[in-house]
Amino acid sequence: MKAEVAQQRSLLELAELDAGLNRIEHRAKNLAEQQRLEEVQATLQEANDTLAALQLAIDDLDEQIAKFETEIDGVRQREDRDRRLLADGSVDAKQLTELQHELQTLERRQAALEDSLLDVMERREELQRDQAAALARIDDLQTTLSDAQSACDAARTEIDQQRHQSLSRRDELLSGLDPDLAALYERQRERSGAGAGPLQGRRCGACRIEIDKGELARISAAAEDELLRCPECGAILLRRNGTSA
Repeated sequence: MKAEVAQQRSLLELAELDAGLNRIEHRAKNLAEQQRLEEVQATLQEANDTLAALQLAIDDLDEQIAKFETEIDGVRQREDRDRRLLADGSVDAKQLTELQHELQTLERRQAALEDSLLDVMERREELQRDQAAALARIDDLQTTLSDAQSACDAARTEIDQQRHQSLSRRDELLSGLDPDLAALYERQRERSGAGAGPLQGRRCGACRIEIDKGELARISAAAEDELLRCPECGAILLRRNGTSA
């Protein structure tokens, strides 16, 4: 098959454009900015989960504090009642002994409850500090997330622009190609992923495989308008010395 040098130049540009489009699509599917965004989203979710767990722990401690305070209040009321009975002198000796023993027991119980209450309140203060730190971290992560989202949006906008420009240029190139040449290129592209490639030294630019010396000699001897194929992958093989300025 014959193809004018100008047609081969256009075909080379088309092949390079399609290779660029492949890179664009690969970038779109493996966007570093998207991966960064997802990492920040995951980290933010973990931070929110941590904050929720801290709040649940604080709520649990609040229930314990309320319970201890209720018990301590009940013990104090019983102590006040026993002291009033001791003070009015209306009890006999046996009751007096029993009241004194009960007061001692109540005092020990109150002391134990107050110690437990203090431990719980100290633990709550620790959790509140952790909660404040978690909230600060979430604020920072939300800022980071906003920046990551902006970077991702900007990257996708850039990709869309590059894709649009490349596809527009591709349409221009295809419209200027001989229909048979364009059809051959598209068939080969569907078959192997690359419809054409430049001859780069001894290698085919499409499959990157070295061509043997005998085939290279045939290629060198071929007329400029002769359309060559890679003996390895079948892609249209374009000679830069005949297809570029």
